[in-house]
Amino acid sequence: MNIERYAAIDIGSNAVRVLISNVVVSPGTQPKYMKSSLVRVPIRLGQDSFTVGEISPRNIKRMVKAMKAFKLIMKVNNVKKYMACATSALREANNASEVIKEVKKKTGIEIQVIDGKREAEIIATTNIFESINKNRTFLFIDVGGGSTEFSVLVKGERVVSKSFKVGTVRMINNMVSEKVWEEIKVWVETHTKHHTKLALLGSGGNINKLFKIAKVKEGRPLSMIKLNQLYNELNQLDYNERILQWELNPDRSDVIIPATQIYLKALQWSGASEIFVPKIGLSDGMIKVLYRENN
Repeated sequence: MNIERYAAIDIGSNAVRVLISNVVVSPGTQPKYMKSSLVRVPIRLGQDSFTVGEISPRNIKRMVKAMKAFKLIMKVNNVKKYMACATSALREANNASEVIKEVKKKTGIEIQVIDGKREAEIIATTNIFESINKNRTFLFIDVGGGSTEFSVLVKGERVVSKSFKVGTVRMINNMVSEKVWEEIKVWVETHTKHHTKLALLGSGGNINKLFKIAKVKEGRPLSMIKLNQLYNELNQLDYNERILQWELNPDRSDVIIPATQIYLKALQWSGASEIFVPKIGLSDGMIKVLYRENN
């Protein structure tokens, strides 16, 4: 048996995180991907990028500190290879190259800025159907702080996908126009109307948290009725009350509301009545990409 350790650094719009995973390989069997540790730092780059167009000096310093910490974490875990990917917040920042150079200079970590299509491709490498019926048709939705990726999956294959500039950080800053919502509505309706018994697949920290709050068993779906109930209960509370009563992290307490709105709209537009929540995301896909590239 051979065990290799890889790390994925996900630089998102709402937070920055590093995932350490073990890849266990035995002769004659498929590799097993086992999460070892996850560290998440609430650096909201999207607040800078989407409102003023660049990452602030304060958050550049915080980024450098986080990357130094991540480098030490990778070192003590004997990580073989790492991958660092940044999504919409850094992609849209006017000073992205400056941030990347500063991080490289101070920490040695190289950051790749990826577009929505590449992000969807990386997520698609994960074993989404480990506990879900592969033969169903799904509308897969990955909600981020700056963008949301939509894909239609038929028998496990992605047949069409599109990334839209709608995300939780944009929404709490009132930066999503009615025109964008209409574009998403038309896209979803156009690409789902010919499919019967369609369900949603949700990815991202917010839907995972909602799934946990709802106490749904793994492999079972979260119903639209239950999701709408959770939304109404959360929306009746203010920011502080959600932290205290629902034990939400401060940087989750505000964005969970717009994230839920996105999923509810997608359920309505697609005609689906339930949403499955596999425990996968960009970081998990990055680990698989790293392993395949090195083997």
